Amino acid sequence: MKNNLEYAILNLESARILGGLWGAIIGDALGVPVEFMSREEVRRNPVTGMRGYGTFNLPPGSWSDDSSLILCTVESLLDGFDTTSMGELFIRWLTEGHWTPHGNTFDVGASTMSSIGRMMREVSPEEAGGRGENENGNGSLMRILPIGIFFSRKPVEERLNYVHRASSLTHRHPRTLMACGVYCLMVSALLQGFTPDEAYLYALEQAAIYYAKLPYAEELPHFERLFSTLISSVSETNIKSGGYVIHTLEASIWCLLNTSSFQDAVLKAVNLGEDTDTTGCVTGGLAGLYYGLEAVPKEWIYALARKDDIGNLFKRLTSKITEA
Repeated sequence: MKNNLEYAILNLESARILGGLWGAIIGDALGVPVEFMSREEVRRNPVTGMRGYGTFNLPPGSWSDDSSLILCTVESLLDGFDTTSMGELFIRWLTEGHWTPHGNTFDVGASTMSSIGRMMREVSPEEAGGRGENENGNGSLMRILPIGIFFSRKPVEERLNYVHRASSLTHRHPRTLMACGVYCLMVSALLQGFTPDEAYLYALEQAAIYYAKLPYAEELPHFERLFSTLISSVSETNIKSGGYVIHTLEASIWCLLNTSSFQDAVLKAVNLGEDTDTTGCVTGGLAGLYYGLEAVPKEWIYALARKDDIGNLFKRLTSKITEA
């Protein structure tokens, strides 16, 4: 029987999709052992490959809530876009350990926890996410990649509508919706074969048009540095890597633009310290899309927990997209 990780002949689109999906999980797993460590602490023992234990005392290849919610999102998309189904899978993850590496849910963000709690109390999934100023964490950006991939061929307005609706399950503030939108615009451009610089400029051009209206226009000052088109020239000292959605978006794009391989991009991301799993995950998605599955180190894939289950799921989604 052919191993689930081995695909006979991949067309370019499939290679990019699989590279992005696997890349996100790998970036997450690389970051888990050093999550919450400062940049200085990580520099004393930088991440160079898949290792374990550390922050959560988990074996190598263990991934966090970022990947769990990506996998739940992928599963939901197999039957089309349905936020009710997506919300039910999020609830299963939180309460039953669905799509966790070892059967236990850990490291759940406060906004995500509150939003899923509201869904459990029968609040409509698309109204469950928080809208407060202090709820602009990266908890929906970390899981939005499959939505960007699934709807990459749609017109921009339709594409962003799906992205916003998916984000709203846990995060509904316009700033976070915009961050997810910019990210998914880059996703679609990378899938089309744009270079990272081209994808970045495309995303900014399209976002500037779409987000010129209220309530998004009021949030544009928060994106000033990103929209300057000069994010790649910012010094590492001035790139922040905590849990704020703008910081994660900036850091992931900065890592992609300042490296020349998948491996270098994700390692640069996790070695920034702090919210290492999410910065790694978001960067890994972009880098995997651009460099493709062949550029993702196979030893890192083989080290992942539940790699065969993940491989089956990704194969099903990729087939659904490429055969449509």
